[in-house]
This record gives sequence, C-alpha cells and structure tokens, in this order.
Amino acid sequence: MVSLCFYFQVHQPARLRKYTVFEINNNHDYFDHKKNREIAKKVANKCYLPTNKLILDLIKKHSGAFKVSYSITGTALEQFEEYVPEVIQSFQELADTKQVEFLSETYHHSLSFLYSKDEFREQVSMHKEKMLKLFNYKPKVFRNTELIFNNELGNFIEGMGYKGILAEGADHVLGWRSPNFVYRPKTCNKIKLLLKNYKLSDDIAFRFSEKSWKEHPLTIEKFSQWVNEVNGNGNLINLFMDYETFGEHQWSQTGIFRFLKNLPTEILKHPDNNFVTPSEAVEKYDVTSELDIHNPVSWADVERDLSAWLGNKMQTESLREIYAIEQQVKDSKDSKLIEDWRKLQTSDHFYYMCTKWFADGDVHKYFNPYDSPYDSYIFFMNALNDVMGRIRNHELSKENIQNFAESKA
Repeated sequence: MVSLCFYFQVHQPARLRKYTVFEINNNHDYFDHKKNREIAKKVANKCYLPTNKLILDLIKKHSGAFKVSYSITGTALEQFEEYVPEVIQSFQELADTKQVEFLSETYHHSLSFLYSKDEFREQVSMHKEKMLKLFNYKPKVFRNTELIFNNELGNFIEGMGYKGILAEGADHVLGWRSPNFVYRPKTCNKIKLLLKNYKLSDDIAFRFSEKSWKEHPLTIEKFSQWVNEVNGNGNLINLFMDYETFGEHQWSQTGIFRFLKNLPTEILKHPDNNFVTPSEAVEKYDVTSELDIHNPVSWADVERDLSAWLGNKMQTESLREIYAIEQQVKDSKDSKLIEDWRKLQTSDHFYYMCTKWFADGDVHKYFNPYDSPYDSYIFFMNALNDVMGRIRNHELSKENIQNFAESKA
C-alpha cells in the first residue's frame, strides 16, 4: 500500500516599497500596498480561486477518497481578507468538507526559531488563533518556514504538543534511506517526521512545463506508474509544493489543471493506493527509524540548507539587527510598531537579498520585486532604521514622563 499526502504552501509576503533614506523619521509606512494588492488579485484569479474550486470538485467527486492539506501564512491571510475576501471564503468551503487539513506555522513566515524562541512561540500561537477564527480548525501538525528543520526544532515542537512535523527529504540527510517512510527526529520521543519526496514533488512543481526535461510531457499515466512503483518499497509519498504551482508558476495553458483534475482517478485505479492528510499519515504509519538532522535543512535551492537567507553579509547582518531590537519593540507596547517589526521578519525580505548565481540565482530573480539584491537590502535597512527611531521616541517619551513624575513628587 502507498499513500499520497498532498501539502500545499500558501504564502504572500507584505512586500516593502522603495523606502528611501529621506523618509526615515518622517514616514512609517514601509509596505508597497499597491503591488501587494495587484499580486494578491492576480494570483487569486490565476491560482487560488480556480484551484480551490477544482480541489472542492475533486473532493466531492471522490466521496472522501481524495484529500489535501494546506499551510497558509498569516501575511497571506491578511492580504486575502483585505484585497480578495472571496479567497478566504473558498478556503472555508474546503474546510467545511472535513477532507482538508490545515497545518500550523509561524504567522509571519519568519526565521524566528533561529533567533528567538520566545518570538517563535508567540508567532505560532498567533497563527493557531487565526486558524481557529477563520476555519474553526486546531492544527495538529507543524511545518516551519520553508520546511526549515533540525533536531532542536523537532524537540521544541514536540514540547508544544504537536504530533507531526514536515521536513525536506534531502539526500545528504537521508543517505541510503527513502523519504517514503515515517521517521522520528533524534532527541524526540513521540513526534513523527514526514519527509518531502522532492523528486516527485518537483516533477510537478518545477519540471512540468520544462520541454528540455527528458520526461516531458508529464502525463498522469506516467506519474501514476512512478507512484505505483513505490508499492512494496515505501508507505507514503509526500508531495509538498507551493500552491502557486497551479496557474501561477505553471500556467493554465501548460495543462497543469488538467493534470490535477485527472490525477486522483488515475492514482485510485490501483487498489492499494489512497490519499491521506499529514495527521492521518502520522496515525496510520509507524516510525521506521530515527533520523539525525543536526544541521538545518530546508526545501530551498539545490543545497537545501539556509544559504537562501543566510548566504551573504547583507542577509546575516539584517537578520541580526531585526532580532536584536526585539525586547525594545515589545517594551514599547505600541501595537503598530510591533506589527511592522513582525512584518519585517518575513523570510522573503532576506531571500530577496540573495546573490547566488546560475540556476538558483534565476529562481531568486524571478521572485524578487526589486532591481537587485542590494536594493532589497537598502530599502529593508532604511525601514529598520525608522523602526529604531520609533523605539527611541518611545523611550524618550517614557523617560520624560518619568522625569515629570519625579519632579512633582
């Protein structure tokens, strides 16, 4: 028997505008609302709305045999609520089927676990509250930003009560092992680890329309044959990918929607195949062995490490600076300041600063809304300097109030 587990990441960052040095201490609005609105509407029409409708139709057609899971960031949900509320409604319709699982994560799609466990815990709590409010759902499985994972995170998440966690099935971590089994992270006692089958996932997400790929075109018959070959050699095929694969990264004219529409029927032709959610996979399958992942892995780039966000000095310095002011930001009690500071934590800001070359560099360029990584860094640091100025103003106000009170005593 082999189970297919579909997990889709849904994320839109609050993109920074071209915030200049002359605006520091004069304008506290750092975000490009026009661009964020345009992109939210564009991707909603190309991906979220048509794909959600297709998924809903497939769930109804297969009477509970087809199911999927989503991880939707808080920054994406906020933009949907403001710009395209019909997207929220379409996800709520999916939630109502009870065949869809929603996963837990950091609200702001941040790298907070690497820098502040307190902030990480707060963002996870914020996200859980949002899931309950919008979808009446309490997540049981966790996925960290960009599938970043190591043993320490597994242990920490286990302590927060989750029963499962997702990670990248990187070759340098697995060695001779297969991603098609359930593992337990080293240092953990209960939590189960679900690993992405990156080959089959990326066949859909990245290679589907690549005409130079030797397997092009990817037909449902061909893909189903690859799935069937896992029977007897694995229990679980985790197909993890960006939801924007459908209609945005792979345009409608490539046939991606037709592929998705016909895939469940073809997969279910084999009597030993089925679809499961991450929670069901955790319940269904026993742990095969312990897996030791000491150094962090992610699903980004060919290295599958942290270099997409921490590969140069611009990235490491800006990340260090944003978390260095955590306590001062929170001590201000200024909700708008705290909100802006958290939006600046979104990992995309640091991804845009990446200076990698060749294939990975092309990917980074595709997603970067700025002319260069250096522009990304400049606009970010200008905004961060303004945040620091707002902190100083709060501290001065607090000091003045205290001095005034002492003078009256």
